[in-house]
Amino acid sequence: MPQRTVIVGASLAGLRAAETLRQHGYDGTITMVGNERHLPYDRPPLSKRVLTGQAEPESTTFPVPDTLGIDWVLGRAATGLDLDLGRIRLDGGDELAYDRLLIATGASPRIMNGAPPGPGVHYLRTLDDAIALRADLQKSRSLVVIGAGFIGLEVACSAQQLGVPTVVLEALPVPLERALGAGVGAAVAAWHRAKGTDLRVGVGVDGLATGPDGRPEAVRLGDGTTVPADTVVVGIGVTPAVGWLAGAGVDLDDGVRCDSRLRVLAGGRPVPDVLAAGDVARWTHPAYREPVRVEHWTNATESGEAAAMTMILGDSADPYDPTPYFWSDQHGVKLQMVGRAEPGSDTTVLEGSFEEDRVLIAYGAAGRLVAAIGIRRPARVMALAGQIAAGAAYPPQG
Repeated sequence: MPQRTVIVGASLAGLRAAETLRQHGYDGTITMVGNERHLPYDRPPLSKRVLTGQAEPESTTFPVPDTLGIDWVLGRAATGLDLDLGRIRLDGGDELAYDRLLIATGASPRIMNGAPPGPGVHYLRTLDDAIALRADLQKSRSLVVIGAGFIGLEVACSAQQLGVPTVVLEALPVPLERALGAGVGAAVAAWHRAKGTDLRVGVGVDGLATGPDGRPEAVRLGDGTTVPADTVVVGIGVTPAVGWLAGAGVDLDDGVRCDSRLRVLAGGRPVPDVLAAGDVARWTHPAYREPVRVEHWTNATESGEAAAMTMILGDSADPYDPTPYFWSDQHGVKLQMVGRAEPGSDTTVLEGSFEEDRVLIAYGAAGRLVAAIGIRRPARVMALAGQIAAGAAYPPQG
C-alpha cells in the first residue's frame, strides 16, 4: 500500500478523506496542504451565524483528533504538479513527494470587473472573509449585495437580522434560475420581497463610487443611477481552484475531470493514485448525461469519503453516484433541495406555499422525478431523494 498520501486543500473533503483512510487501517503518512492558516473549518455558518454574532469564528473549526496523525502544511499554496515525478510544488519553491494524491482545493469567488476586493468590498468564501465582513456590518449604514445567489441571499438575510439596510442587485431577470428553474426562482424572489428584502432584478452594475479613503460610497448601475453603500458584498459565483494545475497534463474542464470513482483523468484516462473531491471535482456521474460538479457541503463530505475508498479498493470501489443535496438557511427557515433541476423541468407543488414558510415542490423531466425542494418538510424531501435515486415517475405518488 502507498505510504505517502498528500491532500492538497485543508478542506472538509480533504479531512473526510483522511478520516476514512485511517478508519480503514491506512498507517502511512498523510500530509495536508492548505493555503489558509486555519485548520479545516465549517463554511455554512460563515454567511449566517458568524456574521450575526451568534457563533464565534473559532467555533467553526472541525475537531481533528491527534490520532489522525496528519502532517499540516498550512498557509502555503500549491503552485504546480509533476505527475511523472509524483511531486507537488509549493510557493517558496519547496516540493512534496507523494505516492497518492487527493486534489481538494475547492473553488474561488469570481471577481467582478470594477469591484475588486478591498476596504468595504467583500467576497465571502473563507473564514477571514467572514471576520472582515462581520466587522464592517457592525458599523455599516448601507449594504449592497451584488448577486442574488444562495450566498448573496444568506448574507442579505443576516444583514436584515442585524438591522442593516440592504439592497440586493441581480443582473438576471430571475434569481437562482440555474439551480431552481425560472418558476421556483421567481417564487423565491417574491418570498424574499414579502419578508422585506429589497431585491432588484435585471439590474446591471457598472462599478463602485469610492471616497477618499478608498471605501465604497455607492454602487453605480448600468442605467447611470447609483445605490448608496458603505459596504458591498459581491456574490456572482465561484470558479474551481485549478490554476496551480495548468500544464500538469490533467484534464481541466470546469474543474478537474474525473471518472466515476473520482480518479483524475489525463488525456481521458485515469491517473493511478491521483484523485479529486469536493467543489473542484467534475466527475462522471452514472445518473447524468454530462459530467457534474457540485459545490455544496454534503458533496464535500461524501466525495472525500468516496475518494478515500477508491484509494483503498481501486476498481472494486463503488462508483460515486449520490443524489445531490444542499440546504440554505434564509429568513429563519431551512430550504432543502435534492436532485438536479434540469432546464425546462416541470414542477408540481405537492404541499403548502412559500407564503406559508412551508412548501414542497417536485421537479420532473421526461416523465421522471429529477429533483425536489422544500421548506420545513425535511422528512418529505429526503423521502423524495430516495425516489429520485430509484428513478421514480413524475409526478410522485403519495
